Amino acid sequence: MAAPGDPGGPTVLRMMLGSQLRRLREDRGISAEEAGYVIRGSHSKISRLELGRVSFKERDVADLLTLYKVLDPVERSVLLDLARQANQPGWWHQYSDLLPAWFEVYMGLEGAASLIRTYEVQFVPGLLQTPDYARAVIRLGHPSIDEDELERRVRLRLGRQRRLDSPDFALWAVIDENALRRPLQDADVLRDQLAHLIEMTERRNVTVQVMPFSAGGHAAAGGSFSMLRFPEETLPDVVYLEQLTSALYLNKPGDTDNYLRVMNQLCVEASLPETSLKLLIDLHTALC
Repeated sequence: MAAPGDPGGPTVLRMMLGSQLRRLREDRGISAEEAGYVIRGSHSKISRLELGRVSFKERDVADLLTLYKVLDPVERSVLLDLARQANQPGWWHQYSDLLPAWFEVYMGLEGAASLIRTYEVQFVPGLLQTPDYARAVIRLGHPSIDEDELERRVRLRLGRQRRLDSPDFALWAVIDENALRRPLQDADVLRDQLAHLIEMTERRNVTVQVMPFSAGGHAAAGGSFSMLRFPEETLPDVVYLEQLTSALYLNKPGDTDNYLRVMNQLCVEASLPETSLKLLIDLHTALC
């Protein structure tokens, strides 16, 4: 089973294999509908396979390779072996009873991304939360949760944070000032969270900007969102929009281009990283 530090576990392998299959299909001039028919599915199933959103059946991969005229035994063996590896459970599988299916997708994408840019309105981003702050946030969403489940959910969140230790990963967070002033449980929890944020800004792969009250209205009035970019050039950016009981994953250029424009504008409107650090220090000092 992949460890939390692994880049996405099986997700990145599915994305790599899906990208290869899409390239082979397009090189042969075969439509998604034709490919779907061969594996007894639809064009939408081919789309999900090529984006790495679902697991692969070896039989389906073998049938697609035959359709795409990939007949060389060595080349077929490499791709079929990749399909087998991509079906191994990710490190978060042990927490699957806590994760809705729509968030398991994000877990894999988060681990496979080389850059995540996020804008947060209500809370400090999960990758930057302290254990006590995470407990307070989790209790808000699950008020009747028992202690055992609460601690498992905290361990899951801390496991995700190991991604920050990877040299090939960067996080760029724009956090609304409102989130930095909201005491979720008591002042100590917020004070320690601010101290942790200050410490995290010292990392070369973490950038934190604060969207101050003084900025007034701004480009992302619609709420929080994240953009994920991947090291493979053939893989499109993904915009993640979390809702109360589901999430949206956008990867069409028209959508991602609009969100990229908004994200870039947010970074212009937010305080510079050094100014943001001073604000974090001032907020922390006020709670000491």
